[in-house]
Amino acid sequence: MRGGLIHQQSTENESIHALTGHDCTVPALLIDTSAPLDVLHDAAVYRIRAVTQLLENLAFREQLSSDAVVLQDFAQLLAIPLRDGCDLLDVFSRRLNADPS
Repeated sequence: MRGGLIHQQSTENESIHALTGHDCTVPALLIDTSAPLDVLHDAAVYRIRAVTQLLENLAFREQLSSDAVVLQDFAQLLAIPLRDGCDLLDVFSRRLNADPS
């Protein structure tokens, strides 16, 4: 898995960007950068809140025992929607900064 900038998909539609959390030559998960800002924001918030809620539930448990492999898999599982949310917020931010009004 990699992080970083959103990679623009070379298609006729210049408003589509691939999510950065999935490293492949033909991305299947894309962000429509022309979507309404409230839709981009809601999609980002949904993903980030889901990760936050799960992490908070784990943090406040009395006992939590697990081996390192399970914790590593769990961290990777949580990183996927978190990275997606960050990618969406990146598009959201660029759209806000580009808006002259």
